Amino acid sequence: MKIGIGIPNAIPNTPGSIWTKWAVQAEKRGFSSLSTIGRILFDCHEELLALTACAAVTESIKLYTTVMIGPPRENALLAKQAATLQSLSGGRLTLGLGIGWRKSDFEVTGTEELWGRRGKALAEQVQALREIWSKGDIGPDPGTPPEIMVGGAAEAALKRAARIGDVFIAGPFPKEQVLEHFATVDEASGNKKLRKMTSRYFALGDDVRDEMLSNVRAYYEAGGEDFVQTMQDRVLTTPDQIRQAVEDMKSTGADELCFWPQVNHLDQVDKLADIVFS
Repeated sequence: MKIGIGIPNAIPNTPGSIWTKWAVQAEKRGFSSLSTIGRILFDCHEELLALTACAAVTESIKLYTTVMIGPPRENALLAKQAATLQSLSGGRLTLGLGIGWRKSDFEVTGTEELWGRRGKALAEQVQALREIWSKGDIGPDPGTPPEIMVGGAAEAALKRAARIGDVFIAGPFPKEQVLEHFATVDEASGNKKLRKMTSRYFALGDDVRDEMLSNVRAYYEAGGEDFVQTMQDRVLTTPDQIRQAVEDMKSTGADELCFWPQVNHLDQVDKLADIVFS
């Protein structure tokens, strides 16, 4: 199982100057991928732009959006942006797309009419992206089009991911739930072989706990207090928790595990690498 690391693009008050340093260090330490989470109406850096900065200073590390809210984005422009990053990076992009769970991200982009049918809109978007790339008339030529990654947790979302995706990513759920999600995706995918990924949040160091709690609250407060508490409790904060997560996710059959940082300190790259690659 490969081990990837996220970049802290969805953490408020993060300076844009960190992306190139984070990317160089992550590649140097042997992580398989750099990944993003994000939304639109929030103090965060846009995912494709942040990954473009990472691509410019790296050579081999993969680039994932895990996952980006797709339906509010116009299809032709998204196809062109993704093709540009795929070309610039030498074919390292996996475009992860999801439907989101905050209506405000649709309202701020003027696409609130899609909110009630956002699952169907995502499926239509994936089909449109592939058609646009196959025609080759928007430029640049991405060579091989980006893989499409799809996330989700509800049964309908899991079956949709199996139907339209090349890759499925499970959220930071307990091992038993990840196994259930993988089983549903495998059954729904039939003969199609999907690459399967999973994820965990982390923030290493006793001195960053309060900062981590604040960052998680800011991102998830729209879900209510119980949801905030659940997400805070899922952040791994000790070496033993990290090692156990690696073993647990290996046992699910995941091809890759992404660790998403919940503080924006550059030393988190080395702290995580010292644990998972020792």
